[in-house]
Amino acid sequence: MTGELRKTYFMLLMPAVVGVVVLFFVRSFELLDLGSFQFQGLLAAVLFILSVIFAIGLPVFLRSLFAHKVRDQKNVSEAELLQFERTFLYIALITPYVTLAAFIFEIPRFYCGATVIMALYAVYYYYPSERRVQFERRIFRVKQ
Repeated sequence: MTGELRKTYFMLLMPAVVGVVVLFFVRSFELLDLGSFQFQGLLAAVLFILSVIFAIGLPVFLRSLFAHKVRDQKNVSEAELLQFERTFLYIALITPYVTLAAFIFEIPRFYCGATVIMALYAVYYYYPSERRVQFERRIFRVKQ
């Protein structure tokens, strides 16, 4: 189960990482310049709020919904937990893409830094380590 989750994790994360690296080289050689636009401040706030929602808000809400759904069950099947964990990763790993958008549109440093922090939080906290997966199995009483 951990191997499958790690594969999903890296498949979701790698395009965002490659995008940041490509964007870095494009900016280094000044191949792309979007300049500033009229609603840059509004876009900055929206991207920051989206990063917080996808890194913290929705994963907590999704976990609460799953816990509520299985509250009366004696145990949870491994397939059900795997599906929950994958959905969890799909939602949490949207945050690096929001950060990529923040880099593309060159939003102000405060908001860009905050989206980077949210992306780092999501990437670090939701990494499917063996220890974290075992903890989830214990919490939801997954039958072997």
